[in-house]
Amino acid sequence: MADDRFHDSPEILGAGGSADATAIEEFVVEVLEAQRAGSVPRVRSLFRDDAVWTTAHGRRLHGRAAIDAFLARTVRGAMARGAADYSVERILFVRPDVAAVSVRVRPLGPDGAPLPGLPESAPLYVLSKDDGAWRIVAAQSTAVFDDPAAQQFRAG
Repeated sequence: MADDRFHDSPEILGAGGSADATAIEEFVVEVLEAQRAGSVPRVRSLFRDDAVWTTAHGRRLHGRAAIDAFLARTVRGAMARGAADYSVERILFVRPDVAAVSVRVRPLGPDGAPLPGLPESAPLYVLSKDDGAWRIVAAQSTAVFDDPAAQQFRAG
């Protein structure tokens, strides 16, 4: 059964334009598609060279070399046992060329059905627009465990 909460339009805050909001949603789709494809170069191209990223398991990665090494170990085959559904929940334009993007990720099985035993995650991407392209400058991935307070917040 489809969960329509994953396909609602995101809340847009700040002074960004609708074209940039659409481009950011497309960017997040590319994050997912690059991971599904197991393509290290595609995933890597989504980060600035000076990006910082804290993974869902607490690894702190700073810069191209650290991110490349992590991606080389994790991207290929990462979705072999299942997939995920990504949904942009909120885009905050800090300024027209910088946006904080709240994403919700739901794990899916090989058949595309939600996997209720695995926690969702809530990445936060800070994107900057350089030479017309959005790239991750900072990211924090967080596993979301069954927390009634968080469910109440999401519902309201």
